[in-house]
Formats: sequence, structure tokens, C-alpha cells
Amino acid sequence: MGPLQGIRVVEIESLAPAPFGCMVLADLGADVLRVGRLGRPGHPVVQPTDPLARGRRSIRLDLKQPGGTEVLLRLIGAADVLVEGFRPGVAERLGFGPGVSLERNPRLVYARMTGWGQDGPLAAAAGHDIDYIAVAGSLEPIGRAGERPVPPLNLLGDFGGGGMLLAVGVLAALLERERSGRGQVVDAAMVDGSALLATFIHGLRAAGGWQDQRGSNLLDGGAPFYDTYPTADGRFVAVGALEPQFYAELLRGLGLDQAELPAQLDRSGWPVLRERIGAAFAGRTQAEWVAVFEGTDACVAPVLGMGEAPDHPHNAARGTFIEVSGVRQPAPAPRFSRTPGATPAPPPPPGRDTGAVLAELGYSPAEITALRDQQIAG
Repeated sequence: MGPLQGIRVVEIESLAPAPFGCMVLADLGADVLRVGRLGRPGHPVVQPTDPLARGRRSIRLDLKQPGGTEVLLRLIGAADVLVEGFRPGVAERLGFGPGVSLERNPRLVYARMTGWGQDGPLAAAAGHDIDYIAVAGSLEPIGRAGERPVPPLNLLGDFGGGGMLLAVGVLAALLERERSGRGQVVDAAMVDGSALLATFIHGLRAAGGWQDQRGSNLLDGGAPFYDTYPTADGRFVAVGALEPQFYAELLRGLGLDQAELPAQLDRSGWPVLRERIGAAFAGRTQAEWVAVFEGTDACVAPVLGMGEAPDHPHNAARGTFIEVSGVRQPAPAPRFSRTPGATPAPPPPPGRDTGAVLAELGYSPAEITALRDQQIAG
């Protein structure tokens, strides 16, 4: 089920961004096989609960042994996509770099997920989301005026600029393969992707519509009509009343007279606007404000915790969240009218499908036993 039904993906186990990209592919119907590290003998196997691992099959190989690499190359020979998240050069040293893999399977889409990319002065350096978005220029603008930049969780680098752009690259390469009949390498770097996500802000800046002072612009909390405010019960509401008609609705709901306030876009009056709007919101609870603005175009929404969001009436009506193996999590997106996807299967125990996958590759029972005994597969 899903538009990618029949597409076979081999995923080398890694952290966060590549698993997210592969989760997206699995949600869209691809058959994703995760190749995990071989655990120590007797090491306990616990059913994982990580939603990023949902919808997969799982095999475990020791890729530091030639026998493990040969199994992987046989998997690659029958795959449409390979996804790996090693530092540049590691896959080559292990014997399954792009040259070897594309020789084995010329139609293969070889997707590489890194922080800094396959080349450049930082390509071999360690890093995390916060480092990639810092160098991309996407971290500096986030935060309050006069305060430090605030890490936006790891949404910009790992997931938006990383895993999601990896999935887009894979899909584009698969589409191009239909015309050329040939695979290629997809170099997905979080520094590139997180820079790309800020394209709109670069455009505003070039047009003179964005100041480099953090927390002083329309979309970074500088504008009092695009910000969050505490309510009487210690909760918060989010306000996004940018357009004049929405701003007028906001003021009506708050009981404020627009004629007695500074003009909406008069930056010199923003401190006064912020004080008046904040004082109004502080007079009622979050639930009371939700009731006041229900059915209006004031662009006011309750700021919900992650545990509350699934129960919001809109999310519940759309099925925005689902439960898989007892874990509440976001549902697959986007949605398709003709080829809808199935509810994702829970994450498999590591190595659950090793025997079945080896048999599919043509290994005999005796060969499978030998691979297990030699700690090549498990």
C-alpha cells in the first residue's frame, strides 16, 4: 500500500536524520530493510518504541567482516535505494562505497546522509544539528532580542534539512531513473538543507524586509501581533495576526480599540502594543481565550504540549496522530486519494528478519547457520 509500493530500500542503521528519511519512505509504502550492527552474544534484545524505526524489516550484520559486506552487496544488488549515514569515506573503507555498489547495481540510488556533506573543509569533522544550523546561518536569527540564539530542538538540521531533504532527493533520483535507467549518488547534507529552509528569510533580507537584530522582525517574535502570550492559568496562546483584517479581529476579541493604539506596523509603537495585548491575554485562561476566538480569523491558537496535541479536536478529526504498539505518534503524511498508505507496523526487534532475508537472497539453511555461527549475521 502507498505510492512507493514495490520500491526496495536498504537502510544502514544510524541516528535521527537518515532514519527519519527512511521512515518517510516506509510510510509512503516502500519496503525498507534496516541493516543493524550485530550485537554481542547474549546481549538482550528489547522491543524498541522509537517511531523513527516503524514500518521496517530488520537484519543484523557485522559489516567489518568481508562476509557481512558480501551479504550487504547481495542486498544492494536487488535494491532500488541504499541509505547510509557514515562520515565520508567510511562506506568505501568497509567495501560498499558508491563505486562498488553502483557496479553491482547500476540502477541503485545511493543516498548519503551527513552533517557537512561529502566534501569541503568540515566534511570529516564531527558535529550535531546545532553545529550544522549554526554554520548555515539558520540558528542565529532564532531567539529573543538581546538574548542568546535558541536551539529549535533538532528540527531544522536533523529532520527538516536532513531527513526530509534526503527523502526528497531519493524520490527525485527514482523519478529521473525512469527516464535514464541509471542510478546516482544523492549527497544530502544537513548544512545544505538547513540553509535551504531559510530561503524565504534570505529573500526578505535582500528586499530590506529583515533586520539582522534577533527578535526585531515580523516573524521572529519582534512583532507583538506574531508572538506567544501567557494566560491567566500559566498557559500560552500563539498569535499570528499579520494581515490587517486578522489583526482587527484580534483586537476585537481582546476588547481593544484600534483607534486608541499605535498603528500596527509602526515599530516605535510595538512596545505599547505588546504591553496592551499581553495585559489583555493575562486576564483570562487559555481555554477561555480559545472560546473567545473560536470561529474567528484572528489567528489565535492554544500552545499545546506534545501530550495534548493528539486530543485537539482538529487533530482528532483528521487522525493527525495514531497509536502504534502503544506509542502515540504522528501519522504518515501527506495523504493520497488513490494510493493511501497503511498504518505503520511497529518497530521490529533488531535482527528479527535476518533468517528470512538471507533465505530470500538464496542462502541455504546450512549457509545461514554458518553466518550466525561466525557472528557475521544475527
